[in-house]
Formats: sequence, structure tokens, C-alpha cells
Amino acid sequence: MLTKSLFVRLTISISLLVILFLTAPFLNAQEGELNHAGNPVAALPAEFPEEPPFTLPFAGPAGPDTWLLSQSYGNTVGAFAQRRIFYHAGQGIHFGLDFSAPCGTEVVAIGNGIVSEVDGRHGSAPHNLVIDHPNGYSSLYGHLLQTPDLVPGEAVERGQVVALSGDSFETCYSAPHLHLEIRDNHHWQAFNPVPLIQADWDSLTLAGSFGANFQRDLTDPRRWQTIQDQPSIVFGGNLLNDYALTWPPERGAR
Repeated sequence: MLTKSLFVRLTISISLLVILFLTAPFLNAQEGELNHAGNPVAALPAEFPEEPPFTLPFAGPAGPDTWLLSQSYGNTVGAFAQRRIFYHAGQGIHFGLDFSAPCGTEVVAIGNGIVSEVDGRHGSAPHNLVIDHPNGYSSLYGHLLQTPDLVPGEAVERGQVVALSGDSFETCYSAPHLHLEIRDNHHWQAFNPVPLIQADWDSLTLAGSFGANFQRDLTDPRRWQTIQDQPSIVFGGNLLNDYALTWPPERGAR
């Protein structure tokens, strides 16, 4: 029979083991050693660097026969309409960049790094790729045509062809495009890729199908209205755009 003191000691020991089990991932993250894929993790800068560290995911120039920006990262009108469904996990916003491109367009790595996932759980169907970068960011390439010819742990260089763009519906005529995200190495946050990628964004927004299509909070109508000032998100966090007064109006609203 257990004595009272032995019972108390066992209870404390079990409690400490439970706390250690629950906090172990966070302790590892604070140490900044390895992520879920076993790749080294670097601390993220407190602010976006003055010089964007990445390049566009295509080697060739934008154009009607190559690729165009089709949807920006952020509080887009389309994401707002689906904020409680498709984009709820990303706090209600479109947490990547969409580039329209014919199926089979070569996709290049936006920076030097190590392959983290190939057709893994963090990417977009039907095929995807994740690259961890030594500056603390990870790039995700989604809606690929086929499984990339890479393996986790393989080193890649900026500008290297790493995949072929595809179609989220696997038809190559419904919605052929590349979905690109930039996250932290642990996949807890996603960041606006625009300040992190070297590009002529003014020209890209004029040439592509993208327009002035950010949803407005009528209580603060100037917030999040350019491609540069869109917010970072925390996966699983509360909606950022649960607006009481908004424009364009929601369906059924006046």
C-alpha cells in the first residue's frame, strides 16, 4: 500500500513528466537547433531585412505566355469571402502568392537551402516542395505538376530548377498556377513574401490579373491596402479580418 508521502512524490513526478512532454517542442524551438525535418533552424530577424534575401520563383520574365501574378498575399477580397472556410487556419487571409503559369513551367528555388519536404504535410496538393533556408525562413511551392525529383536533406541553390508548375485541379486548364509561401522554419508563422523577394512589384501588379482587391475594414479603411503592408499570420490564430463594417459588402449584406 502506498504511503501518503510516496503518493505525493509519484504525483509530482508524473506531473513533471507531463509538463516536460508538452513543452519539449517549444524548448527545442527556443534553442533553435533542428525543426521537424531535422534541418538546422536559424533565428528570424526582428524585422524584414532592408535588402530582400530571395528572388522570384521563375527564371524567365513575366508575360502572357510565361507567368503573371494572379493573387497577392494578404487580406484579398477572395480570401475574405472564404475566411471562415479555406483560410481560417491562416487567420482569414491568403497566406501565399499565386502566380498563373502554364503547366510544366520551370520553378526555381528562391534562395539557397536544404529540402525539408517533398509532397509533405505542409504543402498544397497535388504535389509540393518545402525548402528550409539558413536565414530562418522556409519557402513552400504548391500545386506542382509532379513530385519534384529531390529528396529531404538535399541542398539546393538559388535559381536552381526544383519543380514544374501544375494545377490545383490537376486538369492544366482549370487553374494552372504556382502557390508560393514563406514561413518560419517551424511552420508556425507565414510572412508577406513581397518585402522578402527582389522584384518589380509595381509592374507585376499592373501586368497580371491582380488588381486593387484588398478587403476594407470601414473602421480603419487604409489598413492593409497595399501589397507591401499585409500582416504576418500565426497558424491557428484568431481571424484578423472579422469585420463588422466592410467593403466590398458581403453577399446578403446591404
